[in-house]
Amino acid sequence: MAKKYEIDMCSGSVLKKMLLFSLPLMASGVLQLLFNAADVIVLGRFAGDNSMGAVGSTSSLINLLTNLFVGLAVGVNVIAARAHGANSEKDMQETVHTSMLLSMICGVILAIVGFIFSPEILELMNATEGQLPLASMYLRIYFLGTPALMVYNFGSAILRAVGDTKRPLYFLTTAGVLNVILNIIFVVLLKMDVAGVALATVISQCLSAFLTVLCLIKEREEIHLDLKKLRIKKRVLIGIIKVGLPAGVQGCIFSMSNVLIQSSVNLFGDTVIDGNSAAQSIEGFIYMAMNTFYQAAISFTGQHVGAKKYDRIPRILFCALGCVIVTGLILGWAAYIFGHQLLSIYSESPEVIEAGINRVKVICTTYAFCGMMDVMVGMMRGLGYSTVPMIVSLLGACGLRILWLATVFQVQEFQTPFGIINFHTPFGIYISYPISWAITFLAHVGCYCVIWHMVRKKLKKSEVKG
Repeated sequence: MAKKYEIDMCSGSVLKKMLLFSLPLMASGVLQLLFNAADVIVLGRFAGDNSMGAVGSTSSLINLLTNLFVGLAVGVNVIAARAHGANSEKDMQETVHTSMLLSMICGVILAIVGFIFSPEILELMNATEGQLPLASMYLRIYFLGTPALMVYNFGSAILRAVGDTKRPLYFLTTAGVLNVILNIIFVVLLKMDVAGVALATVISQCLSAFLTVLCLIKEREEIHLDLKKLRIKKRVLIGIIKVGLPAGVQGCIFSMSNVLIQSSVNLFGDTVIDGNSAAQSIEGFIYMAMNTFYQAAISFTGQHVGAKKYDRIPRILFCALGCVIVTGLILGWAAYIFGHQLLSIYSESPEVIEAGINRVKVICTTYAFCGMMDVMVGMMRGLGYSTVPMIVSLLGACGLRILWLATVFQVQEFQTPFGIINFHTPFGIYISYPISWAITFLAHVGCYCVIWHMVRKKLKKSEVKG
């Protein structure tokens, strides 16, 4: 049963296998975002722009608190892919049971931290008085469901490691349909506002986690989960942390820079906040589509390292980069061209739509740079180097954005031959994204070349010794 869902990444056409791997994963991500967008749309239509903006403004904070543990799922993916590529059932079994227990522990920690500290962090983010109570209520309910969120993320990382991206798609689809139905019941019929959306999200997350665990329990081969055998194996945990912790720290600090950006956006009032939230929701679809090739780069490279088939790794890089560039350009420019129509789904306010367009035209048209940057990171992590891309990303993407906000964004009048430019605007915030993506991508290319040279050097030495 398991084999029909798996993809043999180590033989045949890399591009064909990568597309077979990525398309279901892309569909999963897009569906997940559709269901998340349904939350925002239902609130915008039936509870008002204030409720929509309150929920939308929490996304950067949610990412800040969850990315550390979601990053560990990247470590699970790499370790499991190596075990699968090496055909080591013992290593895979230890990875499955260690990671699933670890997911439960991480989820409980996250639930406690998020529930207690969300209101205080929202205040530090300059949340408006009208949105603070609603955003706090949403977050506290949302974080109660994070144990289920972690179980799903770690479980799906195991399935991706063996090339199975179809069943996570089925699980998300089922949970997402439930989420939409519950949104209608809680918000439209019972008038529960943001609390109804949060509760619907938590229940649907519990369903996707249950289906993932049930799937692993029913497996009869290397990824079979036996709840009685849940143990933390020190060797596996160290491997997961070695790859996953830098990824998680990078995600957290990325989110921290986004929290600072959200705080700057909040300075411009509710209309800009609402438009920014709607635009972010649209961007999420493009990012998720591109991110599948980051996931593919990790899984494909990890399996090839386990199987010791290093000669195919350059093909993985070029296929992943090609796919992410095409995806980013097509979807990004489509979002810009049809921006008014897409934003009108979220809000009927012309002012909110125009505020959203101001973000879309800067971010979406240049989003391919973000995908290219992520693919380079995925390649290095698949090779087992996670600290280097973390440092480069933090200095490049995050550091540059924070420096930009502290310097350029503060300039309200800058004389140029074409007139006076005011950077203390939403545009002055948004332009920091493509600039930081492009610079960080180039830095990652240099780091990858150095790492690949080191890997090939080690291979030649081992061949000489052999």
